Amino acid sequence: MVVKDDDAGGSSIDLFLKIGLDERTARNTIANNKVTTNLTAVIHEAGVSDGCNRTIGNLLYTVATKYPANALVHRPTLLGYIVSSKIKSTAQLEAAFSFLSGTASEGLQLNEFEDACGVGVEVSLEDIEKTVNEVFELSKESILELRYRTNVGELFAHVRKKLPWADPKIIKQCIDAKLYELLGERTAADNEKPTKQKKEKPAKVEDKKVEGNLVQPSEEELNPFLIFPNPEENFKVHTEVFFSDKSVLRCANSKEMLDKHLKVTGGKVFSRFPPEPNGYLHIGHAKAMFVSFGLAKERGGCCYLRYDDTNPEAEKREYIDHIEEIVEWMGWKPFKITYTSDYFQDLYDLAVELIRRGHAYVDHQTPEEIKEYREKKMNSPWRDRPIAESLKLFDEMKRGMIEEGKATLRMKQDMQSDNFNMYDLIAYRIKFTRHPHSGHKWCIYPSYDYAHCIVDSLENITHSLCTLEFETRRASYYWLLHSLGLYQPYVWEYSRLNVTNTVMSKRKLNFLVMNNHVDGWDDPRLMTLAGLRRRGVTSTAINAFVRAIGITRSDCSMIRLDRLEYHVREELNKTAPRTMVVLQPLKIVITNLDSETIMDLDAKKWPDAQTEDSTAFYKVPFSNVVYIEHSDFRMKDSKDYYGLAPGKSVLLRYAFPIKCTEVVLADDNETLAEIRAEYDPSKATKPKGVLHWVAEPSPGVKPLKVAVRLFDKLFNSENPAELDDWLSDLNPHSKVVISDAYAVPSLRNAAPGDRFQFERLGYFTVDKDSTSENLIFNRTVTLRDSYGKGGK
Repeated sequence: MVVKDDDAGGSSIDLFLKIGLDERTARNTIANNKVTTNLTAVIHEAGVSDGCNRTIGNLLYTVATKYPANALVHRPTLLGYIVSSKIKSTAQLEAAFSFLSGTASEGLQLNEFEDACGVGVEVSLEDIEKTVNEVFELSKESILELRYRTNVGELFAHVRKKLPWADPKIIKQCIDAKLYELLGERTAADNEKPTKQKKEKPAKVEDKKVEGNLVQPSEEELNPFLIFPNPEENFKVHTEVFFSDKSVLRCANSKEMLDKHLKVTGGKVFSRFPPEPNGYLHIGHAKAMFVSFGLAKERGGCCYLRYDDTNPEAEKREYIDHIEEIVEWMGWKPFKITYTSDYFQDLYDLAVELIRRGHAYVDHQTPEEIKEYREKKMNSPWRDRPIAESLKLFDEMKRGMIEEGKATLRMKQDMQSDNFNMYDLIAYRIKFTRHPHSGHKWCIYPSYDYAHCIVDSLENITHSLCTLEFETRRASYYWLLHSLGLYQPYVWEYSRLNVTNTVMSKRKLNFLVMNNHVDGWDDPRLMTLAGLRRRGVTSTAINAFVRAIGITRSDCSMIRLDRLEYHVREELNKTAPRTMVVLQPLKIVITNLDSETIMDLDAKKWPDAQTEDSTAFYKVPFSNVVYIEHSDFRMKDSKDYYGLAPGKSVLLRYAFPIKCTEVVLADDNETLAEIRAEYDPSKATKPKGVLHWVAEPSPGVKPLKVAVRLFDKLFNSENPAELDDWLSDLNPHSKVVISDAYAVPSLRNAAPGDRFQFERLGYFTVDKDSTSENLIFNRTVTLRDSYGKGGK
């Protein structure tokens, strides 16, 4: 289809406005070439280039951004349903995506599709009211207790679960009406903020669920691994591979093969975490670890740590050692540590067998020719060469008799398939490169597409778990195992973890590191697990974050960084002792306290410390020279300001009230030199403002000087990876170093990795670069809990 000149900025915006997108969304779309191309194609394919209503336009936008790539052949059908308003809600569209992604190119049954998407289903007002009444009846006791503080979102979700195709606006209206009917008018008490109560230890998981109480988590939320089938059920058809000659391959284990597998594994779950050692692990790998190791742990099974080391040019010993260390730090213990290279001989022998069975051939096309032939769906000129010839050439490849780049072994799949992952994928290529694990033993190396499914089978993996971008490779995965007569594991895809304001691509991370845009793989601004650890984030907080996101196939899009920070604060608030540090010191001289007087005061490590518990306190010196933050002083006071100002009093935390009596300026008559104040030893003064501070520990001796690194988001945009010039989006203020902060003396003995809450400033950890003479603190996260206050 020719799309005129709609790719030009102005024309595209006009086109997008015609389908009802608001101007901001249209302009944001133009900044993303991929989405612009997709949306333009969808609009023309749907036949609405002259315009449509906003509801249809929003659904088309969702198709352009989230449509499953392995089902493009069915997209015109779906667009027809949208334009005719047979599919008119987001819920119906998501159901359509799910159905079509699992439907073969020739196998779309419209009646099944319409049933799955609720086409033609009209939910009456009576049906909605009846369901709302049922949900309210189950939770009546809780609603009467919480009144208008009831979580309406949970009530809404329960109704939607029962009536997925009902109009959400009418559901909300019925819930509001039912609340009013049950509770009457709002009272003054309903509008009051609930009083904060002292936190209690949560009940054990098995005691938390209360029947009929919607506030309690569901069984699936408590155990996200319930979605996975048991190993003994692995006899059903995994997938159907539809070939261009109309034949269909239904991949499944025979009873004999499954029995043999179960005998070896004892019926236990066997999973694997298979990272490629070509860089440091990032937070997306934390989810992969949680899924694979977590499933094995929950079912009493085993999880391999398997290095996917099929590309010797990109792999380093440094990365291998790092991965093993990080897996342990994240709290996971591998059943065994293996390498794909451990199976190089098995993989080679099976490649020979694949050739003998007529399912592979040696090819001499260049990478450019392979790409061109794939685009044109053309067979290689060498595809039908005799089996004996391919066997001879493959042996010569192995013995180093053929130059690098002059031959590959390709699987003979289906070049006319609708799935590009069946276009005769490369199984082996020649590389005269030393392998970090196997040395110089091999000069041919298997591809990921060839090796990973075979090694899954050789290791008797029951659940081969991966992210959704690998979904289109299912056909190739099972085709190869079937062709070799090998045991077939479950393949299960789930949504990948993407976090805002960062990049997760190994290529982009490597570029940032190698070009010194950041300070190494463990730079605290990166979402690498080493960077998060150095920043002071705990592995338990990361795992809690991953568990809260869940294991689903739905595209979670970008997860806001706030959600991770929420779990970090939740943990550090309980585990990080409090202390006081002043980042930008402003000198205060207390004129009515003798310069030789030093008082040792008790400061709390924990907010709820009891006075009889001496271990919950630390000593801080109080003298006639103290330092507060520059930002805690103003020359002009105001009603909404609680800091220090001329003639105003504040309370120094754990110490005494002080009142500003004089402001001393430097020689330029503009810069503050020091503040003079008087303290109230009786503590009779009760100011509203409370400040943190640090005092000189003895006359004329400066407080402990420390360096503090303040980290912020690395990129300004939420999704920098989608930008053409993503490097220009780097936040120039992502790292601010303060070299002359003052700290209380008790921090002198802090060691790398120790975590603290700096009162009023945030949570900090001691950096690994620290020495006894130069302590460096990294800010882990601020005290502000934006996610807990409504961030998503």
